[in-house]
Amino acid sequence: MMIMIRAIIRPEKADDVLAALMDAGFPAVTKYSVAGRGKQRGIKIGAITYDELPKTMLLSVVKEEDKDFVIETIMTAARTPGKGAFGDGKIFVSAVQDVYTISSGVKETGPEGGKA
Repeated sequence: MMIMIRAIIRPEKADDVLAALMDAGFPAVTKYSVAGRGKQRGIKIGAITYDELPKTMLLSVVKEEDKDFVIETIMTAARTPGKGAFGDGKIFVSAVQDVYTISSGVKETGPEGGKA
């Protein structure tokens, strides 16, 4: 089975996470600029509340057996030094039923049924 990992992280940590994934042998990542807020409900500076903060979303599909390693790699590279901080981000994990390569038309469904 393949697993989709979506990591929403601080934009300034994106290059560190991408480099860590590349070094770990997981170069296939899609990067999005996104905006949102977490449990902290944004940031209040003076009388102004910023409730849509810039974030970066990284999306990667990996084999199920690599899931924990990839998650740990992302968490280590994305975490604020020390014990971390509010706003460091979230990682969401979901199963991927099928993967198709557009150029070849090959369906990849994992070890049981395809190339994955």
